[in-house]
Amino acid sequence: MTDVPNTLLGKVMSVLNAFGPDDDELGFAELGRRTGLSKSTLHRLLGELTDTRLLDRTPRGYRLGGHLFQLGIRASVERRLVEVSTPFLEDLYERTHETVHLGLLEGHEVVYAAKIGGHRQASSPSRLGGRMPLHATAIGKALLAHAPSPVRAEVLAAPLDRRTPRTVVTPGRLRRQLTAIRETGVAYEFEESRIGLACVASPVLGHDGAVVAAVSVAGPTTRFDPRTHAASVHAAATGIALTLIRRAGLATTP
Repeated sequence: MTDVPNTLLGKVMSVLNAFGPDDDELGFAELGRRTGLSKSTLHRLLGELTDTRLLDRTPRGYRLGGHLFQLGIRASVERRLVEVSTPFLEDLYERTHETVHLGLLEGHEVVYAAKIGGHRQASSPSRLGGRMPLHATAIGKALLAHAPSPVRAEVLAAPLDRRTPRTVVTPGRLRRQLTAIRETGVAYEFEESRIGLACVASPVLGHDGAVVAAVSVAGPTTRFDPRTHAASVHAAATGIALTLIRRAGLATTP
């Protein structure tokens, strides 16, 4: 249970933020436990959020509503990024026929903004809108390598969660990997987020060198060698970056 917020907006956000990446729906009691709101306050908020389609009522509780998705895709920066990236992600999928991701840096996590996978896509912990720790994924390491230095310092100083026996949890080893990623523009993951999964990623950098996003391809280790697709992933990320820079230049041209 978190501290109960004092403002109405804070209470609304506590309800919406109670839903984690793996929560399809939550019951009233669980929402009360996670938000710390009184039953009367929570009941009133749930009614209002359902009326505005920010939440949907289900037989067993509540789930995030379709209007939230509509609002999300209207967010200008992310929407433009996804629109620009989609052709490159689709080309990358056609080249590899493996699962393709577009990820964003948020705090110490990667947030998956786009995901393309066919019928034979590998079992992966990623999901659209979901989050993963930066150090445990190729796409996260690509973001972390080019993140502001305070973010890198915070991640390296904090305990690193071991997702599998192969997750890199030694700060020194992770620091060396991040240095190599900055030099090569390519990051790898070998069964670090899930056993049997390999991945290759590359950052999308802005005109000032700041990281905007990252692109990755993931597949099962039984058939997918990420090193053979490094050039394609790097080319896709570079193409996205150049397109964003060009569009930004056109937008500011008098």
